[in-house]
Amino acid sequence: MSDQIPNRHRIETKLDKIGNFAVELFHYLALFIIGCLIAWSAVHTTINIFTEKPYASIDDILLLFIYLELGAMVGIYFKTNHMPVRFLIYIAITALTRLLISVIQHDHQADFGLLIVSGAILILAIAIFIVRYASWHYPSIIKEKNSAPRHLNPEDDELA
Repeated sequence: MSDQIPNRHRIETKLDKIGNFAVELFHYLALFIIGCLIAWSAVHTTINIFTEKPYASIDDILLLFIYLELGAMVGIYFKTNHMPVRFLIYIAITALTRLLISVIQHDHQADFGLLIVSGAILILAIAIFIVRYASWHYPSIIKEKNSAPRHLNPEDDELA
C-alpha cells in the first residue's frame, strides 16, 4: 500500500508537467499566430496606403498605431508571460480617437455622440492614471514554484 503513494505522486507530477507544457505550447502557438496576423494586417494596410491612396489619412496612421500597440502587447507577453492591462487601454483610446476624428472629418458637425466618445476617452485616460498609480504604490508579487517571491517592476503594471 505504501508503494502506491510514491507511484501515484510520480504519475501526478509527470501529468502536471505534461499539462503545464501543453498550456505553454498553446500560449506560444496562439501568440505566434496572433503576432503573424497583426504583422500581416499592418503590412496589408501599409501596401493599401501606398498603392491605392495619394496620401495616408489620419485614420490610416491611427490604425497603424493600433497595430503597433497590439504587436507590442504580444511581444511583452512573449517576453514576460504577463500582459499589462495598460496596453489594452492605450489601444482603446487610439481606437476611440480614430473614431472621433473619422466622424468629425466626414460629418463636419458636432453632436451628442462626439461628447460621449470624448467622455469615454477621458474615462480611459483616468483609468491609465489609476493603473499606473496603483502599480507604482502597490506592486504585484509573483510567487513561482520552488522560489522566493519577487517584486515586479512598477512599469509592468498589474497582471491580467
